[in-house]
Amino acid sequence: MIAQPRGPFRLGDRVQLTGPKGRLHTITLREGGELHTHHGVLKHSDLIGAPDGSVVANSGGHEYLALRPLLRDFVMSMPRGAAIVYPKDAAQILAEADIFPGATVVEAGVGSGALSLWLLRAIGVDGRLVSFERREDFAEVARANVETFTGEVPQNWDVVVGDLAEDLPRTVVAASVDRVVLDMLAPWECVDAVADALTPGGVVVCYVATATQLSRVAEYIRGTGLFTEPDANETMVRGWHVEGLAVRPDHRMVAHTGFLVWARRLAPGAVPPEVKRRASKSSYGDQDVELWTPGAVGDREITDKNLRKRVREAQRAAEGARLASGGSDLPDESA
Repeated sequence: MIAQPRGPFRLGDRVQLTGPKGRLHTITLREGGELHTHHGVLKHSDLIGAPDGSVVANSGGHEYLALRPLLRDFVMSMPRGAAIVYPKDAAQILAEADIFPGATVVEAGVGSGALSLWLLRAIGVDGRLVSFERREDFAEVARANVETFTGEVPQNWDVVVGDLAEDLPRTVVAASVDRVVLDMLAPWECVDAVADALTPGGVVVCYVATATQLSRVAEYIRGTGLFTEPDANETMVRGWHVEGLAVRPDHRMVAHTGFLVWARRLAPGAVPPEVKRRASKSSYGDQDVELWTPGAVGDREITDKNLRKRVREAQRAAEGARLASGGSDLPDESA
């Protein structure tokens, strides 16, 4: 279980130091260790035994605020083999997937291990996390990051190097997984395997970067008939500057990072009530192509009669503009 350490700083603890002008330094306390900056030297021994949240001075008299880094601090600064799931999205994944202590969770891909850390903390010591990653080098980065933060590789965490669609049936028992989180380029390729692994009522959450991926995975989930109607959203976070009466939004914000789409596994043989919706040509064929029509993207298709009317309106507007500017309706013979 990943627990936030309490009590005085001790050897081996990671400490986040906020120095002059807000600059951050993250160190691991060791015997005889020192932090050297152009402001002076801070000895690790000055921190060992001090309570979390202490202020210590270096040899130059410059003060540093010492705190154990939060998980969000760690994932934003840890080495990355692949792009990470940002804390704002990780929080939404934990909420929408309803990750609970003791849950059996599958994730793919593991990337740099950022989401793995959040999932491990949520499932606790009684849960199980199985992380799939196609690239061994990414898996190595993830293992190292998790071990760095927790102090060990959790015994309830398995990292499988391989393809989830092929290896999931050999790794877990059918209908035994509570939650599945897919963070990959083409999650629709794994939905069938996920459906077999999930227990009835289990949740699948897909984290995708683009609207085209969002559309395709939602349509695939819907087309299987094995899940509830998929839901989708994105999360944007805007910070605020609050200082006395100077209260305003920050000039910068963390806007779009990705979309979440999720659904729940139906019981075998269950047929959900029909959802009435406008007819759409949004289904995908077997070929890897994107079909974009007005119906596919939710636009109301225009009839031929209305289209002819719009053409006439546009032509009249163009003619009026020519007359207003003194132009002629006759073609330009010099052209």
